[in-house]
Amino acid sequence: MPSMTLRVLLPFEIFANESDVASITVETAQGAYGLLPRRLDCVAALVPGILSYTSTARGEVFVAVDEGVLVKTGPAVLVSVRRALRGTDLARLRSTVEQEFLALDAQEEEMRTAMARLETGFLRRFATLAQRP
Repeated sequence: MPSMTLRVLLPFEIFANESDVASITVETAQGAYGLLPRRLDCVAALVPGILSYTSTARGEVFVAVDEGVLVKTGPAVLVSVRRALRGTDLARLRSTVEQEFLALDAQEEEMRTAMARLETGFLRRFATLAQRP
């Protein structure tokens, strides 16, 4: 039976490198997608959620992932995300996604808003200085 290889990449490390993967399920903005070895090549934008895969060595494995991208080319599946956590308790992983990943995204959005305000204030002051004789 054909199988896939799965690599989960974080910004500074390889989180998972699995071979003999029979199926993969990921979450996107359009819903959950399942990948089998003979599926056509594809690219998908991932949202914070649970990635699950079934391998002959480990059985079913659950990984909480932050937003990222999945690329499938032939039997190779590459997932690149900002953060990932492996676990066996699906409910705990789901709460981790909701509490940590989505909360960090909200903090980042607040930081971007504050930076935009600072930049706008700086540009206003600069424009005022430039208009003075």
